[in-house]
Amino acid sequence: MPSQKQLKWSQLKVGITVVVASVTLAVLIFLMSGTGGILTKKITLKSYFDDANGLRKGAPVRLSGVDIGNVSDIRVVPGNPATPVEVTMKVVTKYNFDLRKDSKTLLSTAGVLGETYINIDSSTATGPPAKNGDTLPSHAVPDFSDMVRSGQSTLQNLDALLKRADRIIAFVESGQGSIGKLIYDPALYNRVNSTVNEFQNVVKEISEGQGSLGKLISDDELYQKANGTIDKVNQMIDDLNAGNGTAGKLLKDPTLYNTANQTVANVKQLTDDINAGKGALGKIAKDQEFANKLQNTMDRLSDLTTRLDAGEGSAGKFLRDPALFNNTNQLLTETQELIKSIQQNPKKYLTIRLKVF
Repeated sequence: MPSQKQLKWSQLKVGITVVVASVTLAVLIFLMSGTGGILTKKITLKSYFDDANGLRKGAPVRLSGVDIGNVSDIRVVPGNPATPVEVTMKVVTKYNFDLRKDSKTLLSTAGVLGETYINIDSSTATGPPAKNGDTLPSHAVPDFSDMVRSGQSTLQNLDALLKRADRIIAFVESGQGSIGKLIYDPALYNRVNSTVNEFQNVVKEISEGQGSLGKLISDDELYQKANGTIDKVNQMIDDLNAGNGTAGKLLKDPTLYNTANQTVANVKQLTDDINAGKGALGKIAKDQEFANKLQNTMDRLSDLTTRLDAGEGSAGKFLRDPALFNNTNQLLTETQELIKSIQQNPKKYLTIRLKVF
């Protein structure tokens, strides 16, 4: 039977073994984790928020979802009313290449009802690596309560919209308004039904070949005429391309072009001669003496017509004096009567008498 001394020594060895194993296990756990351990270098960072939103000391600090540290302190500081909550974090420098001074901190929640932790976003960060004592800017994100409030506002708006829809439906069901009359007014239905029947009759008449539209669709004669017309147009185009007829010669015969070109050249030569003062037209256009004579003649003609219009002279009296017209008219009348009498009885006027002395 073992002695009491041996039992105590055995218990002591078991206790020492358990303690050593526990310490070894704790050291291994700290060494295997990236956020703890005596040999892991850490830096202290700060960030400020408007509300802690359930964040606690010891909460994880994650960089793009990876644990890099923990929250070491949370307190409210004065002189910063917009973001009064100061959060102190201790993070490892293992990921210092992606942890920068302009990285943003966000309060995130693991699931809907999970623990609140700090997530550091470096997706848009371009600054230098963060150092011990730096303050990282925070970025506010809507939490669950904000979403609930937003959902309540949406539900209120939806409820108001449904009430308005109910009022509109009740208004329509009462037969008021255009839509209500369209649904409930039998007169409108009868008119629509009558219109549909008339339209069906029109379609039937058209399909049977009645009326202008019916003949246009059903009568082959119109198609034959249109086809014949198209054939004639094609024949005319072929004749034009072949140079037949006046229009064809107009398009194809170079003689007309040459003649027109020569005519244009002659007209140009004529205008050049006129501008140069050659020929009668040139002298008319360029000779100032001739222009003066022409102006003098026009003035004299104008004066003559003025005098004739005033009744001056024989010609003026002939134009203006009615007595001269009457005498001339009477003379012509008597002359016609004399000629008529001579034709009827020439012996009376053409008898020749000879007397011998």
